[in-house]
Amino acid sequence: MLHILKNEKRTSIIFFVILTIDILVKLNLSSFPYRYVSKPPLILLLFFYYYFNTTEKRKKKKLWVILALFCFLIGDVLVIEHTNIIFLSASLLFFALAKVFLSLRLSHRSDFNIIRLIPFSVVIFSYTVFIVSFLYTSLKSFFVPALLSFFISLLLIQFGYIRKDVVDRVSYLYVFFGIIFYMLCESMMAIKTFKMDLPMQDILIMLFYGIAVYLIIFGIVKERKKEDDVSSF
Repeated sequence: MLHILKNEKRTSIIFFVILTIDILVKLNLSSFPYRYVSKPPLILLLFFYYYFNTTEKRKKKKLWVILALFCFLIGDVLVIEHTNIIFLSASLLFFALAKVFLSLRLSHRSDFNIIRLIPFSVVIFSYTVFIVSFLYTSLKSFFVPALLSFFISLLLIQFGYIRKDVVDRVSYLYVFFGIIFYMLCESMMAIKTFKMDLPMQDILIMLFYGIAVYLIIFGIVKERKKEDDVSSF
């Protein structure tokens, strides 16, 4: 098993096979007990891939990723019954914590160009305001939790963006686009849950979520400091 986890291509193939199975289960079988079996292996596979392949020497950085994956795993299980207000609330909490831990992992002390960050932040903030405004009348008691969740997503993508001048190109792009896919998944899930149905929502939400966590974790594993990288952006 270890030789598979050490191989990026093999792990990737297994991951997307598991993701495909989970999507098919979601579309064709009842949530209980089938999705409780088909969904957790996604995050568990990423956990073992990260554990056996990371070269990160700082224990705190490793801890943030492990805690993020743990929270994603718990959130995944809870959100299966998203029509239950208690399970939905708990899943929002764990997904928010996962994003906080990822933000801590992606943060760094290097200088960055604040001028370049401003227009990007304006665009992402405008997108967040649009989604919240669109859902405002439907959120009701979930308005504050949803607002906080989207705000944490805003922080996460900013931390992902400012890595551009610090880490190598491949890691930066993997993580950045992973966060983009996560925000799309999160927005679609919010619209589906609180507002209205969307075309192909079940397929797209799970597909975007799977791609998101895959890209983020694989991007973190690939991370190298830019000063050690001979290529340029």
